[in-house]
Amino acid sequence: MRDGGPQWTLTVPTGGDTLRQERLTRNLHDTLERADGLVVGFHDADGPAEPGRKGTGVGEVALWAATTATVVRPASQVLITLIKEWCAKERHRKVVVTIAGDSIEITGRPDAAQERMVREFQDRISGNDGPEPDDSAP
Repeated sequence: MRDGGPQWTLTVPTGGDTLRQERLTRNLHDTLERADGLVVGFHDADGPAEPGRKGTGVGEVALWAATTATVVRPASQVLITLIKEWCAKERHRKVVVTIAGDSIEITGRPDAAQERMVREFQDRISGNDGPEPDDSAP
């Protein structure tokens, strides 16, 4: 299913509107697929979830994303930035990003508190996604 680094699960909540969720998830997939160093795909909604993990709900569409190559910035930073840009195109867009049992919801109109929570999330998972940042870089 993937090569390389850790795997994220990306879910686009739409309040039960499965057609809208599928459309938005496919659009997010297309956006992320164009990014260098990332590979994305659709979770198999019909398959069993891994032991001890929640599966996607019936009719719910979710993506997985992973790195394919070493990137200059940590992979989580690249992925989160792309998701934030995608969400910003429409203020009602949301994406729930989950990795290693930790998750964050990113919205199209983040306030200061959400921006802080996203930074804290990235700090918590930064050890899971690639080379350490180069502190000597400007």
